Amino acid sequence: MLLGIGTYTFTWAIGVPGYPKTDKPMDAFELIRQAHEYGVSVVQICDNLPLHTLSNEELTEIRDLADSLHIQLEIGTRGVEPDHLMKYLEICKLMNSDILRTIVQKDNGYVGIEEAAKLIKEVIHAFEKEEVYLAIENHERHKVKELISLIKAIGSPFAGICLDTVNSFGALEGPDYVIRELAPYTINLHVKDFVISRLDHNMGFELKGAPAGSGQLDLDYAAKALKSHGRDPNVILELWTPFTGDIETTVQKEKDWADQSIKFLKEWVK
Repeated sequence: MLLGIGTYTFTWAIGVPGYPKTDKPMDAFELIRQAHEYGVSVVQICDNLPLHTLSNEELTEIRDLADSLHIQLEIGTRGVEPDHLMKYLEICKLMNSDILRTIVQKDNGYVGIEEAAKLIKEVIHAFEKEEVYLAIENHERHKVKELISLIKAIGSPFAGICLDTVNSFGALEGPDYVIRELAPYTINLHVKDFVISRLDHNMGFELKGAPAGSGQLDLDYAAKALKSHGRDPNVILELWTPFTGDIETTVQKEKDWADQSIKFLKEWVK
């Protein structure tokens, strides 16, 4: 179990569509240098910093920087279209990543589990040949039982789950249930902490992000569930940092949360 950061650790610093951008958005090079500064071993570059838009020369520069700082790269995208997955398999090979995280969608929208399984099965043998794992992340579009049925339908040891500790709230499923059910299939772990609080007028609740270790996420339960199934995935910190109304203040808050989270997680992963 290695600890790392990703592009969704510093979502605001990279840029959020529809919101102001900082004067100097974070790029992959800065993210890798930040990981080195933290003393963590992994950087996951996902779809909010899309690698397929870069040239092979640029990708090679990113890989070489990571190699020089002894940082392991993991690659992420979204979508299950065969051509897209094959494009990212080539990027994984170039970047020395043994994992591709993706989200079940097609043409940026919903796709059913049966169709997703059919599409992924067209390319999974190529992933097996290159020994690259396809890590499918739980999200609000599909419930846990659907994702388990997808993994079983693909039927490959190189297809598993990227377990996100918070995303399935959007599918009306709580973290303890999600962790327990998905732990046997987990090959990558996204740690997001959260706080649920009652609104001040008592009519409803609010779900917000929190620095790792400061919210209501039971990480020890997650560790026990994963260990019980012989799972030892890399841990990627992700944050749901709220927008403060000012982009520079928000970016600083995000950095403060990341600092606090990494300090906590370094003790947790021991």
